[in-house]
Amino acid sequence: MNIQANNLYSELQGMANQVSSTATNIRPNMDVNVQQVTNPSSAHFGELLSQAINNVNDLQSTAGELKTAVEMGDRSVTLAEAVIAGNKAGIAFEATVQVRNKLVEAYKQIMSMPV
Repeated sequence: MNIQANNLYSELQGMANQVSSTATNIRPNMDVNVQQVTNPSSAHFGELLSQAINNVNDLQSTAGELKTAVEMGDRSVTLAEAVIAGNKAGIAFEATVQVRNKLVEAYKQIMSMPV
């Protein structure tokens, strides 16, 4: 499986944007803060990774809040909204885990190279 860092990051940003727009339309008080990177090639990799992880964390927080609202009987939140938010957070988390695995694999390959 070949994962391109820029493509994966842009997909993660797109998913976060979709969730952000959905969250603001449904629940204005549960807004997901998504920071846009104007030029990913000029940004530091650490900053990009940190932003992606923070976006995944925000998605999971929003999903948790929606789940709690449904469990507490809040009629302004539907079960479908909570399930969709949970699935989006799960997909974003799985993508983050795959990126981490690729980074660990690359690190191991670099460390095994002869000097």
